[in-house]
Amino acid sequence: MTCSIPAVNNGAPLLDVQDLHVNFVNGRQRTAAVRGVSFQLGREKLAIVGESGSGKSTLGRALLHLHPARAQIEASRMQFGDVDLLHASAAQMRAIRGQRISMIMQDPKYSLNPVMRVGEQIAEAWRSHHRGERAAAKKRALEMLEVVRIRDPERLFQRYPHEISGGQGQRVMIAMMLITEPELVIADEPTSALDVSVRLQILALLDELVRARGLGLIFISHDISLVRSFCDRVLVMYAGRVVESLAASELDRARHPYTQGLLAALPDIDHRRSRLPVLQRQASWLNE
Repeated sequence: MTCSIPAVNNGAPLLDVQDLHVNFVNGRQRTAAVRGVSFQLGREKLAIVGESGSGKSTLGRALLHLHPARAQIEASRMQFGDVDLLHASAAQMRAIRGQRISMIMQDPKYSLNPVMRVGEQIAEAWRSHHRGERAAAKKRALEMLEVVRIRDPERLFQRYPHEISGGQGQRVMIAMMLITEPELVIADEPTSALDVSVRLQILALLDELVRARGLGLIFISHDISLVRSFCDRVLVMYAGRVVESLAASELDRARHPYTQGLLAALPDIDHRRSRLPVLQRQASWLNE
């Protein structure tokens, strides 16, 4: 029942993942978190949506080898440009992480170092992949703060994470992840901790940066309404599987009952309902 939509591409895909499995092993217990996921990514905005626990973030972290040693990652193909991510060494992944693939975490309060000034953290991200003096790194950091529309970069550069707002913190995280000019950005629910007005600003900023720099973006979210208007394509995950793949503009024509259930559960101010529908799950979805 899965509808496969090809990646937006002018050539070879930026990322090609085929039959990805992620299992967590604890003694004799083996838990399947991602099961047989396949997709390609071009220079586009690809959303991965689903309920909490569906495997969205697990998939994103698997691409960067960010899971603990007890995680078993298997795939028939996990190719990023000229790099085989599946068999890449620790040294190769250190070179790729941050420089060619960046990941924007969910909440800057837990991602930024509380005892370092935010500007120094952005500069450090640049220095970890470039040779240069502190002055050059600071200059690049200030330039990136301007790119993400911080009004007074010099002032914010000197502040600590607890001294900035949630919107500023998320802009700092975006600046930190983009200062190395990556080819692919994985955004793990980057707006979930923000209020509506700031969320729209951050989305507009991400959209502008993706278009201007020709990046590939994997946008992980549980907000299906948000990705409908923001992304190009959508992968819908249920219990570690992709049950449907379709263009974001075609979400209202989704065929899988799980996607239809997610859409039906959305509040609608134009159609008052006494009770929101309850998503009915089927055991057969696990074996599709």
